[in-house]
Amino acid sequence: MEKKKSYQLYKTIMMIALTAFITFMLTTIAGYTYITKGEGKIAFLNTEESSDIDTALNKYKTIIDQYYLGEIDEEKLKEGAIKGYIEGLDDPYTQYISKEDMEQYMQDILGNYVGIGIYMVKDAKTGKIKVVSPIKGSPAAKAGILPGDIIVSVDGNDYSSEEADTISNKIKGEAGTTVKLQLLRGTQTLDLEVKRESITVNPVEGKMLENQIGYIEFSSFDENTAEDFKKEYEQLAKQNLKSLIIDLRNNGGGLVSQALKIADYMTDKGSVLLYEVDKNGKEEVKKAENNPIIQIPIIILTNENTASASEILAGSLKDLGKAKIVGTKSYGKGVIQEVLTLKDGSGLKITTEEYQTPNRNKINKVGIEPDEMVELPDTVTNVLDVPQDQDTQLKKAIEMLK
Repeated sequence: MEKKKSYQLYKTIMMIALTAFITFMLTTIAGYTYITKGEGKIAFLNTEESSDIDTALNKYKTIIDQYYLGEIDEEKLKEGAIKGYIEGLDDPYTQYISKEDMEQYMQDILGNYVGIGIYMVKDAKTGKIKVVSPIKGSPAAKAGILPGDIIVSVDGNDYSSEEADTISNKIKGEAGTTVKLQLLRGTQTLDLEVKRESITVNPVEGKMLENQIGYIEFSSFDENTAEDFKKEYEQLAKQNLKSLIIDLRNNGGGLVSQALKIADYMTDKGSVLLYEVDKNGKEEVKKAENNPIIQIPIIILTNENTASASEILAGSLKDLGKAKIVGTKSYGKGVIQEVLTLKDGSGLKITTEEYQTPNRNKINKVGIEPDEMVELPDTVTNVLDVPQDQDTQLKKAIEMLK
């Protein structure tokens, strides 16, 4: 009898949380502002006044109001219900963002925040959060965190992949403070203490290599990436530039609009750069809007950590014959998220579209295949810091461009 009561109470708590969520969603005015791939838009959603599930959940609210012994924090229940409801989609990229976290989240998107500087993704295999890549020069990179590391705990607390937003919030904090991480790297367990800093994401860096071969590298696509890329190219062009290597290895993606702007620099006006396809099969075609300003041989370097917007850039230039790909197959994130901001200040990052390359190739869970498959040697232990004399991928690109 006691077990039955405990089970009923557990169900009651969970259902009342969902009741609060449904009631909240139905009574919120259906006006949302969202940022989609870097472009401001307004969307309006229509919701029905009531539903069968709303009626059913209200029954449980009545029960819990009548029988539950403890204190009820309606706001906490509502937020927990929203998170659980969204996690039920089982989509690693769809995420609820609380009002308190929304401002920080938008700063992250635009490329500036306080933390340790890592890109993370849910890992279905381990049920934990996996590091896609640390940001170059970040506290995480300096501490030795590597792509593929699994985050076991933060400050002594274990978290699952379903608590991605919680982990992110725990890792962030005030500049100068530290966070303790336990990581799993293969069979090795690592305990690190990392100091938080104000992170400027994604500096675009360029240099001239031998034979007037230019080299440009950046780790994500943020608010000013395309303009910074153009500036770096123009500086190299003044040095009798003859060809270009774009290093997208360990680039975790970012704003799709910035990837398309960079592709626009290298493709003929009117060329299809990307197809965006929604759940109903409706397509939006992205095309180059300007005449190309870069018309030299180009090679793009990729690896298993090249993801999302960086795959769009690599895939479009490959399909259009504007660049060759050297390295290893990319990560394979080929879906697009929109960030919806509700009127109460909270938000929802939600997967809304799948993208396809100009030749109609899908990327999601497939990746971009290189034209020249080149592995790094076994002596390389940190893919974020490859000595140039061991960088077989870069060497191959230089050889092809000579």
